[in-house]
Amino acid sequence: MAISRAQLLKELLPGLNALFGLEYAKYGEEHKEIYETETSERSFEEETKLSGFSAAPVKNEGSAIAYDNAQEAWTARYNHETIALGFSLTEEAIEDNLYDSLSARYTKALARAMAYTKQVKAAAVLNNGFSSAFPGGDGVALFSASHPLVSGGTNSNVPSTPADLNETSLEAAVIQISLWTDERGLLIASKPSKLVVPPSLQFVATRLLETELRVSTADNDINALKNNGSIPGGYTINHFLTDTNAWFLCTDVPNGMKHFVRSPLAQSMDGDFDTGNVRYKSRERYSFGFSDPLGMFGSSGA
Repeated sequence: MAISRAQLLKELLPGLNALFGLEYAKYGEEHKEIYETETSERSFEEETKLSGFSAAPVKNEGSAIAYDNAQEAWTARYNHETIALGFSLTEEAIEDNLYDSLSARYTKALARAMAYTKQVKAAAVLNNGFSSAFPGGDGVALFSASHPLVSGGTNSNVPSTPADLNETSLEAAVIQISLWTDERGLLIASKPSKLVVPPSLQFVATRLLETELRVSTADNDINALKNNGSIPGGYTINHFLTDTNAWFLCTDVPNGMKHFVRSPLAQSMDGDFDTGNVRYKSRERYSFGFSDPLGMFGSSGA
């Protein structure tokens, strides 16, 4: 439905001092702190995890050498979504000099709405990450204690017991990440790179990562997390996380969290011959997801 003069009556009257409600500040592109962005030229993208070889055995004198088989483990799929929103102005609204003031304001409002949706979509991967209703390529949730391995074992990227963010749980997560293995059970020397928290945990994160001494203790011990550089990227706040207790660690494992851009944000306008209305449209197409779940560690909180 087109925006008509009846919906903008005050703007037609003299003496109006200000228009407001569309100039709020907005949070930035917080998804860039979590996702690696790539372009896509297909309707969907797939990424397949490969299995290497197991540890080399001892070859006894005179015995035959052992051979091993490589194989594909599983495949992650990214289905791109089209996000679009528009508005139109009636011919009469344009004729009565509302075009110049409204087109600029509402095209900005379109951009704000599109940006907001992108951040919600990006955070949804983490918000849904503990639910089995949103499995990854290996058949389990992003955050799971039972990511299956070709060797028959499992990797876990959650605490053994869900824990709130504190010194003990964060140190345990750093240790747990360092013990992850590849598909054949070989250690992969993985490390955390950045802590991701909701707004409610920002002050806890500051105390844990930026103070020189241990927090919440009378002991004069150093802050080992800071001293060891255990989380070199520090922390980032994501305002679109819905659980106030959940916290996450990005790791240096490659091909983890992925954002594919099929069509970048574009705005366009045209006129409708029959009505004389002018229509504006914003559109983009993308997908958010994960390939290797070891790209993240997550705790849902106690």
